[in-house]
Amino acid sequence: MSNGVVARRYGVALFQLAKEQHILDEASKQLEIIKNVFNENPQFLEILTHPKIDRQKKKALMEETFSTCLPPVQHALLLLLDRHRIAIVTEVIDHFLALYDEEKSVAKALVYSAKALSEDEKSSLSNTFSKKVNKKSLHIENIVDPSLIGGVKLRIGNRIYDGSVKGRLDRVRSTLTKRS
Repeated sequence: MSNGVVARRYGVALFQLAKEQHILDEASKQLEIIKNVFNENPQFLEILTHPKIDRQKKKALMEETFSTCLPPVQHALLLLLDRHRIAIVTEVIDHFLALYDEEKSVAKALVYSAKALSEDEKSSLSNTFSKKVNKKSLHIENIVDPSLIGGVKLRIGNRIYDGSVKGRLDRVRSTLTKRS
């Protein structure tokens, strides 16, 4: 079975457990932090997957590192470690968070802009575009791209909304070259 399928199964199981125990919000916050820990500290994963380090030492390290996490989250991490699947922990978390966003009717949006957006601008974009994709709100990740000159370009799932100056100029150029 591929890692993607396995990660999805673990993510779904953890999501269902958190939902049954009414701890979805707290679990999602903790899993975001755990994902950041693994992404920002690749050596941590190297230690947990190293064949010469005793499994009990690995478990003790995990229990100490994530001691403040909810019991189902801790159990899932230890289960991944025991089953030699800790390398897919960020994929498991991604599946959990995707299910969480679907449950809360939230979509992720990449917003490209010529300058960093303020919180008010992000909120305004979220309010405007969440309605277009039938969601309650958008999780906005702002990516600064000076080549856009001005305006914004949004990517929500596989939809792209281009309101950038560069995009408008490209459309004008395309129209003019078609007429020639």
